[in-house]
Amino acid sequence: MTIDQALSYIHSVDWKGSVLGLERISELLALMGNPEEKMNIIHVAGTNGKGSVCAMLTSIFVEAGLNVGTYISPGITCFNERIQYNGNNIPDEDFAEMTEYVKSFADRMTDAPTEFELFNAIAIAYFQRKKCSIVILEVGLGGSIDSTNSIKTPLLSIITSIALDHTRELGDTVEKIALAKAGIIKPGRACLFGGNDSRAETVIREAAERNASPFFVLDRDEIHVKSYGIDGTVFDFCGYENVFLPLLGTYQPVNAAIVLSALDYLSSAGLTVPEKAVLAGIARTRWPARFERLCDKPVIIYDGAHNPHGVRAAAESIRLYFENKRVYLAMGVLADKDYTKMAMELAGVCERVFTFTPKNPRALSGENLAEIYIGLGRAAESFPSAADAVGAAYRATVSDSDGVLVILGSLYIYPEVKAAVEKLTDK
Repeated sequence: MTIDQALSYIHSVDWKGSVLGLERISELLALMGNPEEKMNIIHVAGTNGKGSVCAMLTSIFVEAGLNVGTYISPGITCFNERIQYNGNNIPDEDFAEMTEYVKSFADRMTDAPTEFELFNAIAIAYFQRKKCSIVILEVGLGGSIDSTNSIKTPLLSIITSIALDHTRELGDTVEKIALAKAGIIKPGRACLFGGNDSRAETVIREAAERNASPFFVLDRDEIHVKSYGIDGTVFDFCGYENVFLPLLGTYQPVNAAIVLSALDYLSSAGLTVPEKAVLAGIARTRWPARFERLCDKPVIIYDGAHNPHGVRAAAESIRLYFENKRVYLAMGVLADKDYTKMAMELAGVCERVFTFTPKNPRALSGENLAEIYIGLGRAAESFPSAADAVGAAYRATVSDSDGVLVILGSLYIYPEVKAAVEKLTDK
């Protein structure tokens, strides 16, 4: 099987996203001999922050010399990014071979697995082949109904944060969403919660109690930021001193503290990582599309924030880093997001807005988004594509000696935006 044949097969399966449950993935993994049961797995869920947490854990474990499998969703730059070994994307030839292997089992099933379930099974098969000593699985949607939740005995379950998102699938209250994400907690297996919503904490704590699972909550009072800067952050946390974190954003020290808390628990459970590897791993973490600096002159930031909780954090970061600058905002969003609240969060921190319609069937039109900003008292103009909007915003930014360009609204537009920025800046 070639890589094109592999992708054609995966994309040709019947899409059954509205059919919930773990029956298909559980059957598929059982046919494969349940390789996941022989793996040391950290399972990571949450509304925001889970990708950054997975990236930091991966970097630390690689620094410590472990064989690390990482499964993320969605892939930001390419489909291979979903499945990583020691921080590197699965090669095309390995992906094709693993797809052919999984297909031999999937073809036996009466109820065909979904695209996402196939990716999950391919990742597990790849991690088995690579003899990964530890595997990090990022939840795709929610927790209880996500195909990654077929695992039964994780080393640790992490829930990074809880906020309103995917309300159609998960519920329209914080409590309902918390309950869905608490579905990753397994009997007798520890859970770490990194959020700061007391309603969510109560729901997750009760789920842990029902499962007789040790439950830990991040101690945010122990996070002491020493310095914020456009080149990174330095902070102390629970005995770790002068931790350098290159990932930008006011929310990233919290994500790093979640990682450090997870490592402390894992140490007590027998998986100890030297402090030198911990600090070096965090310092070398790279994670695209999370308040990522794409250019220095002018400063161009891309953030994949796509819900009010994430956008609020992005707005806080804009205030922190660019208090004395004028911010030009390029933005496109999906129509099933709470885009009005997102605009309300950002209207107070930007000078002008350049909107566009993302290339996605769920996209909100750029015209509608511009009208919302105009109603909030901000100058806004719509453009037919992300490249056009970014180009216009870039020209406005370079003509202003105090200008900064921030682009956000969806993880899915990152490749198009990055290509546009590289063309504009001749990189």
